[in-house]
Amino acid sequence: MIAAIDMGSNSFHMVVARLVHGEIRTLEKMGEKVQLGAGLDQYNRLTDEAQERGLECLSRFAQRLHGMPVEAVQVVGTNALRVARNAGVFIARAEEVLGFPVEVIAGREEARLIYLGVSHTLSDDEGRRLVIDIGGGSTEFIIGQRFEPEHLESLHMGCVSFRNLYFPDGKITRRQMDKAITHAEQELLNIRKRYRSVGWQSAVGSSGSIKAIANVLANLKITDGTVTLAGMQELRKRLVDMGKTEKLGDLGVRPDRQSIFPAGFAILMAAFQSLEINDMEFADGALREGLLYDIVGRIRHEDVRERSISALQERYHVDQDHGAAVEATALAAWDQVADNWGIRSTNDEEVLRWACRLHEIGLTISHSQYHKHGAYLLQYSDLPGFSQQFQQELATLVRGHRRKFASAIFDNVPEDDLARLRYLCVLTRLGVLLQHPRNMEEPPAFTLKAGKNKLVVEFPEGWMDERPLTMADLKNERDYLARQDFELVIEGA
Repeated sequence: MIAAIDMGSNSFHMVVARLVHGEIRTLEKMGEKVQLGAGLDQYNRLTDEAQERGLECLSRFAQRLHGMPVEAVQVVGTNALRVARNAGVFIARAEEVLGFPVEVIAGREEARLIYLGVSHTLSDDEGRRLVIDIGGGSTEFIIGQRFEPEHLESLHMGCVSFRNLYFPDGKITRRQMDKAITHAEQELLNIRKRYRSVGWQSAVGSSGSIKAIANVLANLKITDGTVTLAGMQELRKRLVDMGKTEKLGDLGVRPDRQSIFPAGFAILMAAFQSLEINDMEFADGALREGLLYDIVGRIRHEDVRERSISALQERYHVDQDHGAAVEATALAAWDQVADNWGIRSTNDEEVLRWACRLHEIGLTISHSQYHKHGAYLLQYSDLPGFSQQFQQELATLVRGHRRKFASAIFDNVPEDDLARLRYLCVLTRLGVLLQHPRNMEEPPAFTLKAGKNKLVVEFPEGWMDERPLTMADLKNERDYLARQDFELVIEGA
């Protein structure tokens, strides 16, 4: 059993499926119009009412997740939680309701997952395809072939945000429709030239807004359900003639979608005009299906995150042999203390493993303060497969792997994660320190004993006598850690 929850700016969706002989068989789909994005106030803070709507929906979803292992469930937030200043408060409450971690994903990661979901629901055709997904707060544009995305973009426009800007009173005027389309075309200027030069053989739309437009075109017998440029132009006239969103029910638009329908239409119309799209098919797959296939990839050890890490190592000319030696040493230490420190989870092992591989990534910028440069690169790069929280954790360990063990390293870490990241940072530092000579030695047969904010290290007899510089490093490390009330005891020192 696997499950995915997509907490979008307009709707929350959940899909529960079973993995049978390598195939995903959907068992249940649920969706509710929460309109989290509409609950952002003038200071970009989620209102209490919006949070309650979201939590009530998640409480219903939670019943279907009971008893499932944490690695079989992915819960992600998109644009509304990317921009909300108090997102952390809502996420903590959501995790309490669900019993599973909630991750906020960047726009391009959202685009990657959407393409993954769409491509698995289409025939395995040759040639490039353009995929467009209009969400509540952002719209994703992807060009890819088969199951591999090649160009990913997420633009800051969606049916909820455009509804609030151009159709807040439910009136559909020619002037407001023109303004909404022009605004969307301005956003598309960033990608128009590149996307048109790359080209595609077929265009595909996903999610609710495009599905609703396709249904209306079919209901009016303008098309057979295919979204065409001529059909969009005809529908534009009819929407303006109707003048009010409350009349959209006559076209077959569901009541919960009527207020956002003109906004979604304006964005799609702009995409057709700017990118010179002639026709588009609708596909059922979307972000939540992409999350399911991402889970399956991790189960099969086809983790896109491993590819992201390898790409970073290549791009920034990281010494991979040294990184592997640091990783092996830190993991040997982790295995001995993980239970006592409460850091035995897969997530803890992964963040430690990848931080060790990438700890020198900042050297490509400058040797001076390279740990800080590395942290910046990891926090702000687009890394396929990674959530914003995971990238923040990677950045924290890389920022803290050398020099002062200062409290400022953990300034952006949520209180609940502070202790575990401090412990993981200590292990990263130990791995780097013991591999300081860069001779790629196997990890020493050390023995570790862990207590609260305390680590006792004992090395084989005679090992330290042969390595006086390592002993000096350890004594310096003892002083660094002591300034943050962490005790490092070196037996025999």
